[in-house]
Amino acid sequence: MDKSLIEKINSLPQYKQLVAERSRLAWQLSAVMLVAYYGFILLIAFVPEFFKTIVIGQTITIGFPLGVGLILLAFGLTRYYVYKANSDFDELTQQIRDEVKQ
Repeated sequence: MDKSLIEKINSLPQYKQLVAERSRLAWQLSAVMLVAYYGFILLIAFVPEFFKTIVIGQTITIGFPLGVGLILLAFGLTRYYVYKANSDFDELTQQIRDEVKQ
């Protein structure tokens, strides 16, 4: 890619907005996942008796639904990021492309 084109893209306000919004969202979603995961691990480490609580039948303890919940949370956060990328971020990317073509 031509250096002047890179400089032109870097100077666009839409590009700066895209980078800022995408980074902010990535950090926020990462923080949510890290808090949930490490909270789960800390709960196991410091309050193991909590996981003896039976919630379904006579064999399924609370740890199983919490673990499944963590996995579903990861899928949900990924789905949300893809939604934002396909709507907001794609729109900004198209604006950048249009501006560069001029």
